[in-house]
Amino acid sequence: MVFKSPDPHPNGLQATDEGLWIMDQSAGSRASLVRYEDGGVIRAFETETDQSSGITFDGSSLWIGSTYSREIVRVDARTGKTLERHFTPGAGVIYKMAGDPAARSSPLAKPVTAPKPATPKSVGGFQAGDTLGSKAPGTGAHGQEWRDGFLWMAVPPSREVYKVDPKTWVVQTKFPTAANRPHGIGWEGKYLWVADSNLNAFFKHDPETGRMVEKIQLADSDPLPHGMTIRAGWLWYCDDVGVVCRLKL
Repeated sequence: MVFKSPDPHPNGLQATDEGLWIMDQSAGSRASLVRYEDGGVIRAFETETDQSSGITFDGSSLWIGSTYSREIVRVDARTGKTLERHFTPGAGVIYKMAGDPAARSSPLAKPVTAPKPATPKSVGGFQAGDTLGSKAPGTGAHGQEWRDGFLWMAVPPSREVYKVDPKTWVVQTKFPTAANRPHGIGWEGKYLWVADSNLNAFFKHDPETGRMVEKIQLADSDPLPHGMTIRAGWLWYCDDVGVVCRLKL
């Protein structure tokens, strides 16, 4: 662990020259720009997104995955004002498939003494379909990255990574992920790393073919990967219980 996040449930990271953006999924869906060395807040604001997952920076504005409205929302990077809203390709309820890894929780999470009642905003993934049936709202993207004028996103319901033209909102290409819970993504040169929370691992893909070329497996005792980003040879990731970590690639 490098430092604690400024809000309790970080769910997206993006490295920039100015600092590290942290997207929180608590009420208010606050985006915070923090210092790399200690997590000190440079600036922060609430966003008009719903329990968000993932964040990226295009050089002037932020793109955020609004989990339960299943949208990608572009906001002003200085004020948080909403600039655009788009529906997420591949959004929906995460389906079950033979051979799927079991749902994994953070080893740092406090024990839950009693289950919370299921509601559309507190239930996602497998549980949304099981509990709410045809009324299940599903989820959208869980990780975003910007590269050469295109927006990339990992979408758990379809188990795929998409490359989207933000001007036309047309999918340019896509490739399958390792398993059923892809989350944060980050660039290392020409390769795109994808975190999978249920596999507790990171997978390095050739984005042109989708081929996996490397894997980093975390220990069961390590913080669970959610948001992820890469900067200067370091992979940063957050566990949604409030910690930010990094490892050397």
